Amino acid sequence: MSTTLDFSVWPSAERPWAEVADLVAWAESTGWHGFWYADHFMPNTDDERVVDGDVHEVWTILSAVAAVSSRLRLGSLVSPTTVRHPAVLAKIAASLDRVSNGRVVLGIGAGWQINEHRAYGFDLLSPKDRVDRFEEAIQIVRSLLTESRTNFDGRHFTFTDAACQPTPVQSRLPLLVGTGGPRMTGITVRLADEWNVWGTPETAGEKAATLDRACERLGRDPRSIRRSVQAFFFLADDRDKADRIRAKAPADRSVIGGPDEICAAIARYRDVGFDEIIVPDFSLGAGSDQRRASYARFVDEIIPNFR
Repeated sequence: MSTTLDFSVWPSAERPWAEVADLVAWAESTGWHGFWYADHFMPNTDDERVVDGDVHEVWTILSAVAAVSSRLRLGSLVSPTTVRHPAVLAKIAASLDRVSNGRVVLGIGAGWQINEHRAYGFDLLSPKDRVDRFEEAIQIVRSLLTESRTNFDGRHFTFTDAACQPTPVQSRLPLLVGTGGPRMTGITVRLADEWNVWGTPETAGEKAATLDRACERLGRDPRSIRRSVQAFFFLADDRDKADRIRAKAPADRSVIGGPDEICAAIARYRDVGFDEIIVPDFSLGAGSDQRRASYARFVDEIIPNFR
């Protein structure tokens, strides 16, 4: 098991482009590994309610980031196959891989956000049908990105002699699946290159163990799947502040404390098999200056312990 870890940034889709572009330039200059971005059309409300909020479109932003960067790996967390047709996803990913000279990771999922599906008329489907659709979509995307022609006759999609040209720069453009459920985990083991999950070291570690068991059942080397994880990282040097945050933050996906506590948690992620730590800016501060200062503390006080 490697003792090193990769660290990547994940700005909220509600940040203005000027802040994102500045973050990209800084992240490249300070050694961050990747840049991730969510694929949503509006702020989440956990039901059908629609609220205002400037949510930028993922592939537009990733294309812009590709144009102003040269090294960062670029990925979607994650594009829902309820919203994105597999032909469109494959075409976008292949084109952006050309623009970025081979830096794209195509993250896909089955879809989940209720209000955007309702507002735009996207059919969320039942959980079983949603996963059925996803299973067809990931097979199609893989074929389009690797084969000269794709033919597929499924319940949800039909493709006839379909091409995806130009082809990606990468001979096997990585497909990442973001999931924690057992059936989606099985699909990941069969068809994906990378796996992503939310959680603390304990909750994410349990899901990683489920992935390992699925690999064993299906005859795949578990270390052939690259693994990334994210949590709400709250930098709180003061115990009272940490306790106040802990009382409100979601316990199953929050890591709270000073640099020593954050480092201890990240070491546990490493020990249960994760390769990459994704640091969303959602919990790093209320303003751009606070968020940048928190990211800088990762560079100065946390990341060097894992190099």
